[in-house]
Amino acid sequence: MSFEIKILNSIEQINKDQWNDLCGSHYPFLRYEFLQALEKSGCTSADTGWQVAHITLYQDSELVCLVPMYQKTHSYGEYVFDWGWADAYAQHQIPYYPKLLTAIPFSPCYGPRIASSLELCVVMPIIIQQLKRMCDEYNFSSWHGLFHPQSEITQLQQQGLLIREGCQYHWKNKNYTSFEEFLASFTSRKRKNIKRERRIVNEQQVSISAVEGAQIDSVLLQEFYHCYQLTYLKRGRKGYLNIEFFQLLLESLPSHIVLFVARHQGQTVACAWCFKNTDPQNSTLYGRYWGSLDNFDNLHFETCYYQGLEYCIKHQIQRFDPGAQGEHKIQRGFEPITTYSSHYIKHPQFREAIDDFLLRETKAMQGYKQQLTELLPFKKGTTES
Repeated sequence: MSFEIKILNSIEQINKDQWNDLCGSHYPFLRYEFLQALEKSGCTSADTGWQVAHITLYQDSELVCLVPMYQKTHSYGEYVFDWGWADAYAQHQIPYYPKLLTAIPFSPCYGPRIASSLELCVVMPIIIQQLKRMCDEYNFSSWHGLFHPQSEITQLQQQGLLIREGCQYHWKNKNYTSFEEFLASFTSRKRKNIKRERRIVNEQQVSISAVEGAQIDSVLLQEFYHCYQLTYLKRGRKGYLNIEFFQLLLESLPSHIVLFVARHQGQTVACAWCFKNTDPQNSTLYGRYWGSLDNFDNLHFETCYYQGLEYCIKHQIQRFDPGAQGEHKIQRGFEPITTYSSHYIKHPQFREAIDDFLLRETKAMQGYKQQLTELLPFKKGTTES
């Protein structure tokens, strides 16, 4: 078999149909349109520290594998934190940046990172060899793959890469017919707490509706974006994404988008932008971008969690991934799940040190996840798994 690798410095160097035929059309974050919107809007560029370097693999001139990849000059927008590693490099006066990164920019949603028409065991050694070659030739300190599915992690581990475990909180739909049926699986105290939080939102005269992507007009887009940026500014910085990115998504991927809009006295006061995986075998709602104008009590929980849960139940969506971090999700019925990242560290001494760190971190993470599982709000003998 004859293989050829090409590196793209823009996704527009490849045909959209070629990309989507290989990656599939259900998982929104790997679609050509999503990555193109990031690039066309300027959110991923050399100026923002996200320089496109997608890997394409051809077999006898036929595209057989794609790996989204970026040259990074920082670690912002990744959600798998390696700042400590970068600090350790700096203390030894060794550059940690630039590095190579395979991830979906600004989106910690696990899913395929290596799209291939061939078995992973065939293409993985070729891809890893290319990554190591790029690190050697262009002085990248490392390569990092974030939020892989288990199938990819198994193959990456066999190639000798370091594996890191993390934790997120996801909800699984056990064929619920209503939000009330879901709450019936809670203990009495936890159930009353959820009802109280929802009642407080209602008492503040806030109404919330789900608006599908095709129905989001320019006025609502501006209202959402104002909420989104204001919330980031309260934290002392601007949001990663500009309004052009969201506009491009509404034009190219409306069927993957749902916006939960909270209104008070006719004014939009909060929004939660979500994506949908349309695969009937793995339907998922992803909570991604949130913003609000005012501090209404419990509005974040209602808009970002409870409305999404109701939407999943109504539309028979199997899983709800509300975003990274947040132990407070546990008491609201989201169970801890393990996430995975993979790492190639070129420097042999740092590779050994990071490997040792990951062994200890993994043990601690597994114990932490077990502790969280014991805090789930469900009645004894009832689990979400």
